[in-house]
Amino acid sequence: MTSLFTATDDTPKRKQTSPESESSSIGGPQTTVSKDDASRRKFLQMAVVGPVAGLATAAGIEFLAPRSALAQSLLTPEQALEELMDGNNRFVNGNLTSFEQDLAILRNHTSELQQPFAAVLACSDSRVPVELIFDQTIGHIFVTRVAGNISTSEIIASLEYGAKVLGANVVVVMGHGSCGAVDATIKHKEVPGQISALYPHIQPAVDKAGTDTDAVSKANAVIQADLLRKSSTVISGLVDDGKLKVLAAFYNIASGVVSLLE
Repeated sequence: MTSLFTATDDTPKRKQTSPESESSSIGGPQTTVSKDDASRRKFLQMAVVGPVAGLATAAGIEFLAPRSALAQSLLTPEQALEELMDGNNRFVNGNLTSFEQDLAILRNHTSELQQPFAAVLACSDSRVPVELIFDQTIGHIFVTRVAGNISTSEIIASLEYGAKVLGANVVVVMGHGSCGAVDATIKHKEVPGQISALYPHIQPAVDKAGTDTDAVSKANAVIQADLLRKSSTVISGLVDDGKLKVLAAFYNIASGVVSLLE
């Protein structure tokens, strides 16, 4: 499937600023950067073809405002989820596209503004690089990470900000295989410091799914997603209005595949 963030042409009217420009891309004087056609095409891979087709001109595709995550305000929750899963499919098959974008221009256009189309609550595990897993680049995903991908007050507050203020259209709570926090909770290991503070958050999943680490990780993702929906009036309100989806998922660290659990 063609990515929702892909376009193949640009208009000669577009002006871009370099990372060294003293002015931002919003207001004020700008420095024009000379770019060849290939570079401009890479930059336009961040835009949406379908939802903004009406803005196209005879000279090419012209957008009202050059934004790295223009799609965020145009995608439905269903389309946002589809974009994430399409990106994971590209990751699994080794067809990554996020690295083809012009990162210098991308950093410049996101230096003062972020507009992620999705938010992900993931575990802190170093084997779970969220943007890479979903083949997304700077400014596309609002990521919160904590061992065991648990919904604490601080995490809920962060995701409320990502959804309500920044406009993310989907929130994915993603557990993963061979999770150390889950394994430690199952075995109630003696651990140093405050690590055991994670246990009460994950214990309901152990009670539900038994002693298989991956089964508990999946149950925990479902429980935390449900807790997120029920504990936040902000998030539940967006869900009820059809502006947001909150889903649980599981990342297989061996295969690279993300599976939806609900």
